[in-house]
Amino acid sequence: MRHLIPSWVRVPLVFFIIFGLVEYFVSSGKQPAFIEYPMVLLFLVFVLFVLIAIEAIVNSLENILYQSLDEAGKARYDAKKPQSSKLMAWINSVYQKSLGSKPVTEEHEIILDHNYDGIKELDNDLPPWWLYAFYASIVFAAVYLVRFHIFDGENQYDELETEYAEAKIALEEYKKTAKDLVDFNTVEVLTSASDLSAGKAIYEENCVACHMSDGGGGIGPNLTDEHWILGGGIKNVFKTISEGGRNGKGMIAWKQSLKPSEIAQVSSYVLQFQGTTPAKPKEAEGDVWKE
Repeated sequence: MRHLIPSWVRVPLVFFIIFGLVEYFVSSGKQPAFIEYPMVLLFLVFVLFVLIAIEAIVNSLENILYQSLDEAGKARYDAKKPQSSKLMAWINSVYQKSLGSKPVTEEHEIILDHNYDGIKELDNDLPPWWLYAFYASIVFAAVYLVRFHIFDGENQYDELETEYAEAKIALEEYKKTAKDLVDFNTVEVLTSASDLSAGKAIYEENCVACHMSDGGGGIGPNLTDEHWILGGGIKNVFKTISEGGRNGKGMIAWKQSLKPSEIAQVSSYVLQFQGTTPAKPKEAEGDVWKE
């Protein structure tokens, strides 16, 4: 099995299996474990180093043992050696071609005259992958030059401004459906039965003690007439409920216990009292409000 999968596939495969197990068993929240815990990163680097070292040692031992065999032994070894699959053979062939190096049996053709204490130098060509990458970089540079320096293509600052504009549009669209992002400036009267029903439940739980169940007022002002102390309309009512009433004698700021969407619901429900006739209406307070 080991001979069927080359080391350059086997080492990354084993490493990523170990990496996946580490990420699965180490709890690190939203961050990857190797980022959250530096020791995990150190462990993974150590594992990768060990895997590469094991492969290098095993391959070296195999090569030494193979070279120690006579020709007949080498032939028997090669005959018994498992043949790799066609896919692996093709991948290995492509890999060898990408290196552009001479086989060991042909290295005598490219040996230079340099000799350093018995160490000889080979005149290998640059690997084809390196040459193709170099040529591609030249083509890329030419296209880049023409687009951005001759035809004034969109630069990073232009792209940033475009992204800002798109983000602003996306944010506005999101705010339309995200009820809890509503505020004094964006709140609108809610008219759906579900919203008004939710507003009624909030009112009956928190507001009837001061404003009565029919909005006629008690400790708090009458909600059925046209007079408003801090202004009428959905925006002012929303702000008053959210931020609280007058200092020292007004109601509390309900934003501490209610969500913006809930404040919008109860504000819309409060406006339903306008023009109704409560059982015991309190005397009007504030000024007449006109939209």
